[in-house]
Amino acid sequence: MTNVIAVNGSPRKKWNTATLLEHALEGAKSAGAQTELVHLYGLDYKGCISCFACKTKGGKSYGKCAVKDDLAPVLERIRDTDVLILGSPIYFGIVTGEMRSFMERLMFPYLVYDKNHSCIFPKKIPTAFVYTMNVSEQIMKEQYSWPIGANAAVLKMIFGQSSETLFCNETLQFKDFDKVVYSYADPEERRKRHREIFPQDCKRAFDLGVRLVQAAESGPRSGQKA
Repeated sequence: MTNVIAVNGSPRKKWNTATLLEHALEGAKSAGAQTELVHLYGLDYKGCISCFACKTKGGKSYGKCAVKDDLAPVLERIRDTDVLILGSPIYFGIVTGEMRSFMERLMFPYLVYDKNHSCIFPKKIPTAFVYTMNVSEQIMKEQYSWPIGANAAVLKMIFGQSSETLFCNETLQFKDFDKVVYSYADPEERRKRHREIFPQDCKRAFDLGVRLVQAAESGPRSGQKA
């Protein structure tokens, strides 16, 4: 059975990012996969501590993060997964701090310091990144294209197969706009967009989950590198 892990980099477990990830996993389940959703903000961990144990010749942690904390078992499960989906809101133009720290710990051990930038993840798997943000698609393209593109490139480099990106723009950030200082956009327009557009975003996430499972099942078998 195909295994799919989704990682939520939002501090909220029941809002936009988490909801999209849940729909992606529902799509994966509909394609016959076994799924898991990890909430990073429920774990106690830090980013890479630059110990280089993962790159020490002959070391027992070569190719693996040596830090033992709440993230360690998650990293072990990801090592065996067939599909990986990351999700994060955009804060100041990039992913959340927890997501960034997670990405350091996840990917650095597999990157080899050689001239070819080789990677030693044990197999090729499809990946995806789901983003939610307050800004419009136009502003996203003008201001956020570099970090989003860089994330897609590094996912493809480390995990070796295709990496998709899904955007959800102009999200509904609050349940009650009257309780916060907010004049960036018309609250009623945001509510209307959430009613009409967000369900379409959820459907796109569902379809993403289906495609990723199909890509995993049609790609290299577990343990193989193309």
